[in-house]
Order: sequence, then C-alpha cells, then structure tokens
Amino acid sequence: MIIHSRRHCVVELQALPARIGQIRRIVCAQLRHWQLDQLMDRAALGVTELLSNVHRHAQPDKTCTVEIELRLGRLTVSVYDSDPRLPERRAADTLATCGRGLALVEAVSEAWGARHRADGPGKVVWFSLRAVPVTTTPRRVRVGSRPVREPAPAVVVAVDPGAVPLGVPVAASAGARPG
Repeated sequence: MIIHSRRHCVVELQALPARIGQIRRIVCAQLRHWQLDQLMDRAALGVTELLSNVHRHAQPDKTCTVEIELRLGRLTVSVYDSDPRLPERRAADTLATCGRGLALVEAVSEAWGARHRADGPGKVVWFSLRAVPVTTTPRRVRVGSRPVREPAPAVVVAVDPGAVPLGVPVAASAGARPG
C-alpha cells in the first residue's frame, strides 16, 4: 500500500529481495516528483541498505514500512519494522562482503539513527539528507511577439558539499566526515 501527500510518502511492504528494487524505484520517482534528482542515488542506496537489514535480521516477519518526508529543507527516509532489536554499526572492514550497511548509510547521509517505536513493538531506523533550495534567476522567453518572464523552478537542490561521494571507500571517508 502507498500513501502519498504533498511532502510525505509511506509504503508498506515485505522486505523481500524483489520488493527492495521496487521500493528503490518508488523512492527515486518520488524524489524526481519533488525535483530532488540530486538526492536519488544516495537515498536509493540508503533505503536499499535499510531494507536489506530488515530482510536479513528482522524477526518475526519481514513486514515493514518505508516513510519518505521532505520538511524544512531536509529529506528523511525511515524504515519501521516489528523487531525490537536496535541495529549496531560495526567498524568498517573495507574487504568485508557483508555487515557494512549502516556504515554505508552513515557515509552517504548527513545523519542517521535508530530508536524503539513509540506506537508499538519494533523499531525505526532512519537517515536524512539536506535538500537546500537554491535561488535561480528567471529567464526571459518569448510568447508570441512579446517577451515574458518564465518563473524559476519551484525547488532546485544543492547537494551537501560535505557529503561523501558514492564510490569512496567507507574507511577512507571516515576521517573526512564532520563529527
């Protein structure tokens, strides 16, 4: 089920491998709709890692909810599940083939965290990305024989300059992140 409003989107699902790709596409489509294309790669990677953790670790079932919210220049992606065990971020081993999900989420986001749910059993794991509006100058266009001003786009986003670019090894980026 998908619930959608102007700056909020909620998707309920079972965190199965085939569904994770679908949710990644839904997140990207929502960000494109909000004109936040610059955040799509980082948000897609983050939600993939969080849903993969639900698939691997959540008990008793894989049912979860993904919530995407844009508020006050910040995009927050949250994943709710029914397992009360909070995740632990492990030290990043650059050669490891698993166990690096939260380190990746930390590397691509401005902030992340986990807490027990206030509305029942389980937990929520979330991350946020900065979505800073940038002012642009309207350009002049010609309509018929007279020039008119075209309005500036509603939202243009500048990517957080302190963010670690994708493809940078987590261990190499750990010292570069502001504390």
